[in-house]
Amino acid sequence: MDYTNIKEKMDKSINVYNEKLSEVRAGRANPAILNKVKIDYYGTPTPISQVAGVSVPEARLIVIQPWDVSVLKEIEKAILASDIGINPNNDGKVIRLAFPELTEERRKDLVKDIKKMAEEAKIVIRTIRRDGIEEAKKEQKDGNITEDELKQAENEIQKLTDKSVEEIDKILSNKEKEVMSV
Repeated sequence: MDYTNIKEKMDKSINVYNEKLSEVRAGRANPAILNKVKIDYYGTPTPISQVAGVSVPEARLIVIQPWDVSVLKEIEKAILASDIGINPNNDGKVIRLAFPELTEERRKDLVKDIKKMAEEAKIVIRTIRRDGIEEAKKEQKDGNITEDELKQAENEIQKLTDKSVEEIDKILSNKEKEVMSV
């Protein structure tokens, strides 16, 4: 039985979890929090990074410098409408996003959110495992694999699952340390 499809699905769910974590505001300025913010640029929803230069000159500051100054107001509106929780500071040429220091309570809330995201990722991994095992059982029922091959397939799929869950736990642990030490 071929396990590459199962492994690819599990790897993809880990990558999605990583992307979600990069958008979590951990007190440091991270341009990734703007990934989901889009502006209306001549009738097309466009990511900010495609209409402006986004830089991080300091640990707690993001500077957005649009290539076309006429979109400055649109960028400001999009940031205010998004749920990143930071008020943009517009000086007519650039927009500055200043990240406030995180309180202990806010850090604990962020850790809870991160753990919830990790659990969701693990649920996805376990669903992939279940689907893989069901597929192996179907193959065995159809007579394509033997009982021993079915047991071997179940063991291999479980190993992939354990490895993926371990990877998610490691990512969670690193992000937790980052949030609590900022």
